[in-house]
Amino acid sequence: NYSKKFLGPVSLNEALSQSLNIPTIRLSEEIGRDVVRNVASGFGTGEKLASGPALALGVSEATLIDMVTAYAGILNQGVSVTPFGLIELQLSGEESALMEVTTGPGRRVISSTAAHNLIFMMQNVMAVGTGQKAAIEGWQTAGKTGTTQSARDAWFIGFSSDYVIGVWMGYDDNTPLIGVTGGGLPAEIWKATMLRAQGNLHPKVLVKTHQKPAEARQ
Repeated sequence: NYSKKFLGPVSLNEALSQSLNIPTIRLSEEIGRDVVRNVASGFGTGEKLASGPALALGVSEATLIDMVTAYAGILNQGVSVTPFGLIELQLSGEESALMEVTTGPGRRVISSTAAHNLIFMMQNVMAVGTGQKAAIEGWQTAGKTGTTQSARDAWFIGFSSDYVIGVWMGYDDNTPLIGVTGGGLPAEIWKATMLRAQGNLHPKVLVKTHQKPAEARQ
């Protein structure tokens, strides 16, 4: 664990909200790494995945757009999505578009129940866990912090009911960051960006919060 402390038995809810490494690896090893790879691939992050137990900790390379796309699939109740940059391209004065984006629903990667539970747990990351600096008063948001080995990368990715936003901090030459973790500056940048993106929108419910969290062990 990042804190170098062993905490004994904890719920999956606590393990995720506190970014605990040991229960994450144990869960991955229990269900099988192939299952983890299949889910990652289904959400669009399945290339160049690590082969060892550290697979569960996200040590594999991934781009920011890949990660945001995966989180969008979770928000989409477990159905994958395809990112795109333009809705259409049309010449001035012309009625028909030169190019249009035609995207249909993706495939189901995890059950809607699993997505519902995961969103619930990710809300707690922001309510009581490592992502508290990203929390927005009066809004239901969910997300996850990430800090790689030697702090070479710091992430915060999360969503409201309307937007998915990802923040990555790091150097192009892989130099370690100094004093930066995913729950610090990336979370603060995420919050500022989400506040601006949501503008005059009204808060919406992400998921009901009365579920009993699943159990894990360290």
